[in-house]
Amino acid sequence: MIEHLAEWMPLWMFLTVALVLLLGYPVAFTLAGTALIFAFIGEAAGLFDPAFLAALPNRLFGIMTNETLIAVPLFVFMGVMLERSKVAENLLDTMSALFGSLRGGLGISVTLVGMLLAASTGIVGATVVTMGLLSLPTMLRRGYSPALASGTICAAGTLGQIIPPSIILVLLGDVLSSAYQQAQLDMGIFAPETVSVGDLFTGALIPGLILVGLYLIYLLLVAWLKPASMPAMDAAEVAALRGPGVIRRMSSALLPPLVLIVAVLGSIMGGLATPTEAASVGAMGAILLAISQRQFSLAILRDVARSTTQVTSMVFLILIGASVFSLVFRGYGGDELVAELLTGLPGGVFGAVLVVMLVMFLLGFVLDFIEITFVVVPIVGPILLAMGLDPVWLGVMIAINLQTSFLTPPFGFALFYLRGVAPAEVKTGQIYRGVVPFILIQLLMLGLLAAWPAIATWLPGVVYG
Repeated sequence: MIEHLAEWMPLWMFLTVALVLLLGYPVAFTLAGTALIFAFIGEAAGLFDPAFLAALPNRLFGIMTNETLIAVPLFVFMGVMLERSKVAENLLDTMSALFGSLRGGLGISVTLVGMLLAASTGIVGATVVTMGLLSLPTMLRRGYSPALASGTICAAGTLGQIIPPSIILVLLGDVLSSAYQQAQLDMGIFAPETVSVGDLFTGALIPGLILVGLYLIYLLLVAWLKPASMPAMDAAEVAALRGPGVIRRMSSALLPPLVLIVAVLGSIMGGLATPTEAASVGAMGAILLAISQRQFSLAILRDVARSTTQVTSMVFLILIGASVFSLVFRGYGGDELVAELLTGLPGGVFGAVLVVMLVMFLLGFVLDFIEITFVVVPIVGPILLAMGLDPVWLGVMIAINLQTSFLTPPFGFALFYLRGVAPAEVKTGQIYRGVVPFILIQLLMLGLLAAWPAIATWLPGVVYG
């Protein structure tokens, strides 16, 4: 009886965490607290060996000395500083001047600006809120369907999940590297290879651009089939945007972000810098861009530093809590239980990947990508990679999957971000309806990536040989 109870302890741990989170408790403390309570109960009942927790100091020291994770505060700083620099506002004006005369031109502009912001900041919440404040009132005033306008903004804002430099790709790169090494050791390979953040950045580039292309195709089709839902801008308004000095304004709006993107991604893909070093270049570049836009002061720097510290502290506190949880989970044999469940599924590797993706998609309703990355991926990652899956392909699949969950009603985080800044006349139901076509597009992208893994693996093979 006791052995049977111990066998299912990992499942009870996971269900307890889910229940406590639904009650509204902070994620980091929920993970660590639940794990310690189960460890105490298990030790008292003779079901858990407390020696597993002896590895915790080494885990924490490893987190503190992990150079890859230094990129997290640097990319966060870069994103928050760019948000304060009115980059989005200038880009939106520029794109509106270019595409405003077309039906659906403003929707196209929002999508392209979302892509550029994703490649500049990589922060979903900031992008959705900024785009919602800047473009949603304008789109509504120009006769756009509220549902279509809301869906376009949410979808464009979540591109920061997949287009590098994405925070989730930095975290996934670190977690998948450890999972890949563990999988190789389990297979008897004692000189294991690793997967780097640069590999994931390069692998995510083509899928991200294809996703943007699919968004644009959808918007053009809607503009053609339902022109009343996406009218062109007034000719006088377009003429005003294209007035004297338009070339200079376009250059000043487009060139600095593009130079920053090329400096960060180009240095990584060209082998000139590690992701951490490139992130420092991005952070410094964001400061210079803010100075050039006359949006820099000590007060702004103080606010940006404070926001960066808050986000970084949250990420690392969750990582510490997840480390405690994973140690206790493994102490109860949870990794062996998950391995048995996945390897015993019908369909082999396909069935295992399908179930993991479905579970992550559902968890995305209630958990942020950070918790899923730190809690779920270390458990299932070594198992899936031991089945022979490419780590870059798996990482990109997970990133797109989590991006989809950001949009899915009723708990998608992007929907909450937009609801918080949307005008009162935009109903919640309209926001939900607007994102459905984009969810289907993202699921199509997942299907394309599953059918042709080379979409994610070809470019890293070319760049890194």
